[in-house]
Amino acid sequence: MDNKKLGILIIFIGIIFLIILFIFKIQLGQMTDSLMTLSGGSCFLESGKCIHEQNNLPFIFGFSIVILTISLGIYLIYFSRTMTSIETTQKNILSSINSARDNEIVKEKFNILLQGLDEDEKKIMLAVKEQDGISQTTLRYRIDMSKSKLSMVLSQLEKKNLLTKIKKGKINNVFLKKAP
Repeated sequence: MDNKKLGILIIFIGIIFLIILFIFKIQLGQMTDSLMTLSGGSCFLESGKCIHEQNNLPFIFGFSIVILTISLGIYLIYFSRTMTSIETTQKNILSSINSARDNEIVKEKFNILLQGLDEDEKKIMLAVKEQDGISQTTLRYRIDMSKSKLSMVLSQLEKKNLLTKIKKGKINNVFLKKAP
């Protein structure tokens, strides 16, 4: 059961107990009044105590129980709001953890892929991963490779279905192929 609904139910039960306690107190007051009229209006009993000086401890105890019950209901209603914020925070943390785990898996797969390539192919793949869509000219300067060798290695990587070149005017932009 939801904490908010449970809290409302407990408050309702506490209010019912409070009503019953007051009805009982009123009826006990009427009973003492009838005892007064039966005793001829004298207030004192044989024990020397007045009828009105009765023991109020059961009413104090009952009233304390009612207050505790209503307080518990209010706490549960407040606690349900806290729980929803805690659940939202937990979901955000879990999504961050899953995102970080997915990024680590992608990095691990990329590192495994790099192990199967030679040094020139590794340099190109790392540079393209660092700046996806890099121009072929910028790539050549970044990895310090001749035009012809770069063109050959890029063709090999395209044949291995790891990279793709997209021509924009006179410039070739190099992109990593996304895994299906």
